Amino acid sequence: MKDKIVLQAAAQWETPTYLFDLDAFCERIRRMKALLGEEIKLCYAMKANPFLVSAAASDIDRFEVCSPGEYAICERAGVTGKRIVLSGVNKEKADLIHVMEHQGAGTFTVESLRQLECLEACAAEQSMTVRVILRVTSGNQFGMEADQIRDIVREQSRYPHLSMQGLQMYTGTQKKKFDKIEKEVTGLVHLWQDLRDQYGWEGNELEYGPGFFVPYFEGETETDWEETVRTFVKLLRGQPFSGTWILEMGRFLAAPCGYYLTRIVDQKRNGGQNYAIVDGGIHHLNYYGQTMAMKIPHHRFFPKKDGEEKRWTICGSLCTAGDVLVKNLPLCGADIGDLLVFERVGAYSVTEGIYLFLSRKLPLVLVYSGSEGLRVARGAWPTDELVGCI
Repeated sequence: MKDKIVLQAAAQWETPTYLFDLDAFCERIRRMKALLGEEIKLCYAMKANPFLVSAAASDIDRFEVCSPGEYAICERAGVTGKRIVLSGVNKEKADLIHVMEHQGAGTFTVESLRQLECLEACAAEQSMTVRVILRVTSGNQFGMEADQIRDIVREQSRYPHLSMQGLQMYTGTQKKKFDKIEKEVTGLVHLWQDLRDQYGWEGNELEYGPGFFVPYFEGETETDWEETVRTFVKLLRGQPFSGTWILEMGRFLAAPCGYYLTRIVDQKRNGGQNYAIVDGGIHHLNYYGQTMAMKIPHHRFFPKKDGEEKRWTICGSLCTAGDVLVKNLPLCGADIGDLLVFERVGAYSVTEGIYLFLSRKLPLVLVYSGSEGLRVARGAWPTDELVGCI
């Protein structure tokens, strides 16, 4: 995003502010789909940034939805049920019935035997058949072990209202080594082959989240993301699987389109260290992989100045010593009122913050597109209203 758009946002609206470039987000999706080709479908994990659902609606094949609230967001955005993969480790019966009674879901993931039985009961109650995919665990609380999946497929006749379409696997994010991805893909295909050969299973969908790496910090290698995708597509096409691949992505699609704007509101020097207090903080800004604020995120600083460069520890507005955004950030002529813009915050920061701490306002959310310019997606909303008085 050009500096003039960022500065226009900062001049017109208060900080702290999130700013999402919808054009950049949609262009990344379109380029991704061109690289994947027609045979590989793209699923947006909307938990990365639900503000982008409407922008993605015309290009994304599917949306991964993990809660009743996310499902409601999709409904408001006009996303049809057949494009929704209803996921999540906690699927309550009332919520499943609500989904089935309304626009439905294209596919339901199954995370446990209890979920499987609950889905069967709900579908039977609604006299309908629903599509499910069985999630394979990576050794944590998500999904099921391969032996349990084998048992389910072997006894699939016990679930007449469930159409078992395939398998799903997601093992984590920010993977730097492609050999790990290759091992996971190969293992997923081998499990599918085993189920087909042993039980005559006709499941023809494999959904996989590769967790491609996003370079957040200065000094990290800037990878050619398109070449990464080409290599991945070549890997998928080389597998002995003739069904449909669904590629689940959140961070990798959304991260580059986001900016966080915050202003310096105070300065001091304690113990030989320069401190700059900003009107935002760690309740809004969260970089995966940041360690004790030692890594320097990609950022911009306005106004641009000449002069002596000093190192500043950037702290937020929360009353906790942990509210440090970055240590030893080199800035020229930093002063009260100056603007810091942190880049690549299009994924998770807007949803992961500890927003109720100190009851400060939720930050403004702006979106930008060339056709509509800058507009408000959510106002700066007071959180004190969420805390009851006893």
